Amino acid sequence: MTYTEYKALNPFQRFWYNFVNFIKSIPSGIVKFFCAIGTAIKKFFVGIGKGIAEFFVGFFRGNLLTKASYLIMGLGNIFRGQIVKGIAFFAIEVGYILFMVFFGSTYLGLFTTLEAVKVPGEAIQTPVGVIYGPEQYQHYSYQILLYGILSILVTVAFIAIYVASTKSSRKCEAIIKAGGKPATFKEEMQELLDSKFHTTLLATPIVLISVFVILPLAFMILMAFTNFDGNHHYTDFTWVGFQNFAEIFSSSSGSAASMGMTFLRITGWTIVWAIAATFSNYILGMVFALMINKKGIKLKKLWRTMFVMTIAVPQFVTLLLISQMLGSVSNSPINLILAMFNLGPVNLLGDLSNSGLLPRITVIVVNCWVGIPYTILMTTGILMNIPEDLYESARIDGAGPVRSFMSITLPYMLFVTTPYLITTFIGNINNFNVIYLLTQGGPTVNTAYAKGAGRTDLLITFLYKLSIDQNLYGLGAAIGILVFLVCASVSLITFNMTKSAKDEEAFS
Repeated sequence: MTYTEYKALNPFQRFWYNFVNFIKSIPSGIVKFFCAIGTAIKKFFVGIGKGIAEFFVGFFRGNLLTKASYLIMGLGNIFRGQIVKGIAFFAIEVGYILFMVFFGSTYLGLFTTLEAVKVPGEAIQTPVGVIYGPEQYQHYSYQILLYGILSILVTVAFIAIYVASTKSSRKCEAIIKAGGKPATFKEEMQELLDSKFHTTLLATPIVLISVFVILPLAFMILMAFTNFDGNHHYTDFTWVGFQNFAEIFSSSSGSAASMGMTFLRITGWTIVWAIAATFSNYILGMVFALMINKKGIKLKKLWRTMFVMTIAVPQFVTLLLISQMLGSVSNSPINLILAMFNLGPVNLLGDLSNSGLLPRITVIVVNCWVGIPYTILMTTGILMNIPEDLYESARIDGAGPVRSFMSITLPYMLFVTTPYLITTFIGNINNFNVIYLLTQGGPTVNTAYAKGAGRTDLLITFLYKLSIDQNLYGLGAAIGILVFLVCASVSLITFNMTKSAKDEEAFS
């Protein structure tokens, strides 16, 4: 289609044309995504190969002092004038050796099996001799997994520091050969506050991310490959490979109560929920923002303040209150009002037919109540920044309000808010609060759903039930990994296909 033919289309035809092209581009986007992953992996291993080659070349070309630094960290720095730096490298090496001897090696040795270590119970002297109490656990499987991961992370950090120490020793040798003098401790500290200030700023966040993000994330990922559940407590679980993933997709001769059917049903509803919750809030929020910002509307500040007040109330308070208002209890406000007219009681969060349609519609409507104000505030700021010249030019050309909206307002809004739409969609896939605080995932129909899953359960609430209510931690971790992979892939692919990523200067 030529540009002239495209401009001749009406707004709805343009929308359909762009939508079809977007759908057609998804396969190529997926291919590009995985090609990019392959390229990144290739660059990673090529970089490691170059690093290893540089490491050994530096060893063979270095003098005796540099070679000794490969065995005793910091030795080359100490004898070349960088005493404080060399002592720091040496202290790190000694600390790592002590850590591994007295702590890390024990858990790394048990890491491959996660087999808990038991010791005899307390010795008790009796008239017939010494007897021992019940066996006691010296190392739990939970501890072995956690401290094993910690030992691996410490080892990775030590390797990085070790490589840095060898580079530092080779650098000192090269500087001396060139007739220079290695930087003193004071000069290097000044560099950390000047040219290398980014290193100083990032050091603390990297350590905190490693402890509070990478360590728990690695623990959760590895837990998905264990049988950690109610029958195998934190004391005695072990590796089971991909058994949990196989169970997620298992099917008992097509039975609706199988885990595979349950997972597919919940996944389908999660996608429907994410689409409905995202676009209902976005479209309605934009409509309200346009109404409030329209010329001639009075008391604009009042309307904006009213929506801000709904945001000021904590979301969980609002959801709990609505849950009580819409619940089936006879003394709920809705049912008390209906009783005055000899009606009810009704339960909008339940469904007598067990189809789940009514509570699903209700949670989408309630989500609009708590989500639209955020969209209004965001879109209000964007609408106020659209150049007025565009609208004036459109009016001169004879465009009406609808044409101006479809040709100017909507494209501008989509360009600016597409990343927001993607993150909101992913956030709604993991929207725990709205579902759990309103319905707890119910109504539950045990004959149709396995593992206590309900009609309004999302993958995130189902994961919570498996982990907390039924102690199926390994199964819950496996579902968490699948959700992460899907969300990460979808968000990266869709964002890279949007105009916001391809043409950042389009509306500048």
